[in-house]
Amino acid sequence: MTALMFIAVIVIGYLLGSIPFGLIISKRFAKTDVREVGSGKIGMTNVLRVAGKKAAATSLILDILKGLLAVILAGLIFKDTKDTVAAVLTLNESAQILAGFAAIAGHSWSIFLKFKGGRGVATFMGGLAALYWPAALLGGICIFGIGIRTKYMSLGSLIGAVTAFIMLMSFYVCKVELFQPYPPFEYVLYAMTGAFFIWFMHRDNILRLFNGTERKIGDESTEKISPSTDTPK
Repeated sequence: MTALMFIAVIVIGYLLGSIPFGLIISKRFAKTDVREVGSGKIGMTNVLRVAGKKAAATSLILDILKGLLAVILAGLIFKDTKDTVAAVLTLNESAQILAGFAAIAGHSWSIFLKFKGGRGVATFMGGLAALYWPAALLGGICIFGIGIRTKYMSLGSLIGAVTAFIMLMSFYVCKVELFQPYPPFEYVLYAMTGAFFIWFMHRDNILRLFNGTERKIGDESTEKISPSTDTPK
């Protein structure tokens, strides 16, 4: 029974994450396939280039909700489960982080887009908000603060993800409570793995940042991506 419950939260999380809101919204607002323009990704930054601020904000909120709902639903499914998986892992928290990871995977490799999609930053932060909102708030402030200041949202995403992880790790080690009990180990694991994943998915952006060729926020792009070279993430 427990195994089926885990399978359920993973499947639900993946399917939620797979909903390509960026693609749907860009077609609705700009009659454009966001995968064929700019970076080819379906996340907020590319939607902003293609369809404008309102579309980008809508896409961002919905992508956050994918991670948020996946984690909340997993928590509800395992609400009364108290058994331990290992010495430091409980079934409830383990199910929540698995659901969060599944939602990120769905966003990045959507079953509806031939296993392509976005980079997973907003969905990661949505899951983190459901787990430990102070870390998600701090990470979000870093993402948008640095992104707007430098005009490089990719740089903000990289630093914001690491900052959220550092906060969680610090609070876990020092047993700090900020508006809610200090985070369990599972939440730290989610933030650490998520930060590594985001850095991996931004590896092309990192190279462009070092080369000075990274796209800036608000850069309009009408450059079409060739189907033979399209590698959206």
